[in-house]
Amino acid sequence: MAALAWLLIPLVAAVGAGLWGSWANRTRKVRSDGPELDGYARFREAMEKPRTGA
Repeated sequence: MAALAWLLIPLVAAVGAGLWGSWANRTRKVRSDGPELDGYARFREAMEKPRTGA
């Protein structure tokens, strides 16, 4: 019986991880990478500007 309990622990952990993964990924289909890519483009443009002063 103890061996069965030890085998159930990874099974419960795997089911929990699957549920958490599906919950964490629930908004990824709705929201694309658009805002992140726009922010990165603005950052890259700012870093490419020549420095003035100094």
